[in-house]
Amino acid sequence: KERGTRFIARVAESRQKIARFAQPFIKNNSRILTHSYSKVVLEALGKVAASGTSFHVFVTESRPDFSGSRTKERLDSIGIPCTLILDSAVGYLMESIDFVFVGAEGVMETGGIINKIGTLGLAICAKAMNKPVYVMTESIKFVKEYPLNQQDIPEVFKYRASTLKENKNLADEHPLVDYTPPQYIKLLFTDLGILTPAAVGDELIKLYL
Repeated sequence: KERGTRFIARVAESRQKIARFAQPFIKNNSRILTHSYSKVVLEALGKVAASGTSFHVFVTESRPDFSGSRTKERLDSIGIPCTLILDSAVGYLMESIDFVFVGAEGVMETGGIINKIGTLGLAICAKAMNKPVYVMTESIKFVKEYPLNQQDIPEVFKYRASTLKENKNLADEHPLVDYTPPQYIKLLFTDLGILTPAAVGDELIKLYL
């Protein structure tokens, strides 16, 4: 129980640090695009809004579980202007936004991330339109994995535990996440500081020493 309490406190402290690092990047009248549901992204946006900065957030529906709807509900509850958009509307909207904020389910040794399915397509679109993609994530999500493509994503990330346990034909299952390579990511805001994707490998070495 004590260990669990310490872990929760550490995560909370990490999110507060990340929010502080991200705050200078959000200016008045910023137009921000985010995907799925991320507690650390929500905390950062809430902190910036509480400081008096005004901005608008566009949130993808994030199918198949519509997790973007949860994000919109949370933003509505704290008074941040936001718009829920179709996943397929990302390309249409991208030219009018300033930057992308996403969380991560895992940060790879490559500096790329594993995150909710659709993150890769969003990041490719952002890169094509010269819009920066910023990742917010706690360092506890750094993992010593080195995927080179989507097939290299560990199955424990790609599918629900219940799906793996039932020994289903995974070829028929829809993956929950995709892998976004480091070339599509501008910066990572972490409790260790603001990192470039290339710096993640060095930080992993320090964490595992």
